[in-house]
Amino acid sequence: MQSSGKQNYKVLVLDLDGTLTNSKKEISQTTLEALKKAQQNGVIVVLASGRPTYGIVPLAEQIDLASFGGFILSFNGGKIINWKTKEVIHERDIDKETIPMLYEMAKEHGVDIISYIDKDIIAENSDNKYILKEASINKMPIRKVSSFVNEIKNPVPKCLIVGDGEVLVPLQEKMNERFGEVMNIFRSEPFFLELMPQNIDKAASLERLLKHLKLTKEQMIACGDGFNDLSMIKYAGLGVAMSNAQDAVKEAADYITLSNDEDGVAHVIEKFIL
Repeated sequence: MQSSGKQNYKVLVLDLDGTLTNSKKEISQTTLEALKKAQQNGVIVVLASGRPTYGIVPLAEQIDLASFGGFILSFNGGKIINWKTKEVIHERDIDKETIPMLYEMAKEHGVDIISYIDKDIIAENSDNKYILKEASINKMPIRKVSSFVNEIKNPVPKCLIVGDGEVLVPLQEKMNERFGEVMNIFRSEPFFLELMPQNIDKAASLERLLKHLKLTKEQMIACGDGFNDLSMIKYAGLGVAMSNAQDAVKEAADYITLSNDEDGVAHVIEKFIL
């Protein structure tokens, strides 16, 4: 990483929740206008999130990502899509043979497991309050199915187990013992247990994207607030933490901007890009 001297930044990578969006999960008008200006000036915007692809689409449409040729990096880096051409630049999935074993472990512990196919959340129990929360965050419909395992006919980038924290803590330990060598298993919320392919993170995927774009990490700014943003903040030419970020993220950053409720992203764009 380097200091924040005037650089010719070409790529702006933004985490969504707690970074691009405010506490109401909305992009403010000030931030929206700054993003449009940055893109008009030729900066490539990348929306990088743990959300499924179609959970990112409403925000991508709001900032006109397709028109300007920006990218969606979903599932924490499991998938990268050129949102203008819809070309998939990179994809890593959970092995299909593993799905029934993940399902069985969830059922043994009395919790629900979901995944994502196209624009739908796939679930056997559409009334679970945590599944409804995931649907609400991502603005995605729940497709209720009679058999989760039978519905997943192709590999998927991610599964999510939902339930009360006191159940997920011991389950996370057991799953790590059994699948830890091939999968990345972590809690993004007390009630969300994420199941991802091993060695997936935002930095590794951004490295692939930069290679595709024939650009260097010195030409990239990455902004985030959470632990899953640490890798990209350390990797980027300019790693930016929001002032509402976790302490570890602030310590790793080159620059700390204003909070997500004070247009911190707009401040970065004004200071380093425009």
